[in-house]
Amino acid sequence: ILDGIQRSLKDIYEVTQSIYIPKGVNVPSLARDVSWEFVPMNVKTGSHITGGDLYGLVHENTLVKHRMLIPPKANGTVTYIAAAGNYNVTDVGLETEFDGEKEKYTMLQVWPVRQPRPVTEKLPANHPLLTGQRVLDSLFPCVQGGTTAIPGASGCGKTVISQPLCKYCTSDVSVYVDWAERANEMFEVLRDFPELTVEIEVVTDSIMKRTAFVANTS
Repeated sequence: ILDGIQRSLKDIYEVTQSIYIPKGVNVPSLARDVSWEFVPMNVKTGSHITGGDLYGLVHENTLVKHRMLIPPKANGTVTYIAAAGNYNVTDVGLETEFDGEKEKYTMLQVWPVRQPRPVTEKLPANHPLLTGQRVLDSLFPCVQGGTTAIPGASGCGKTVISQPLCKYCTSDVSVYVDWAERANEMFEVLRDFPELTVEIEVVTDSIMKRTAFVANTS
């Protein structure tokens, strides 16, 4: 559960021991003391790589897998690749050399929020996003990778649609943003979601493992 600028509310509480967020508090978005399972892929010492190449896979939990990519505009020859094992986000997982200069890469990448990530091409949207709501799937179908908006005035029922979407849609990860809404709406989400499970590739687990909440409420 994060605030509007990706600070963990739990970490803020542990630092301040207060239900309020004081001015100037600073906590990392990703815990530096937590170890993650890293599995190297497609790369070995001596390999030539460039921006966007896949060099590893990190298992956050049983439902979410993060693919480790070379940052944009980076390239070189691999001089070190970490063996499979558990590492934190500050451990060096990959080292490259180009024109006599070495660069080290960790599982953490920092990127300006207002600067789009560069892409080579946009993939066509070929798969439907099944929402679990028959009125949407039949009359207003969505597509995986697409954008959908639900406009409406206060009290028209936008939240009634957004919460089931986050619960039942066929997505790998759900990010539920409660922006400038009443805090009781986030309370309802935190009350209902932990009771739900999801089955992905014959693995049944809590839906909370694939869900991130941004609680920027009033």
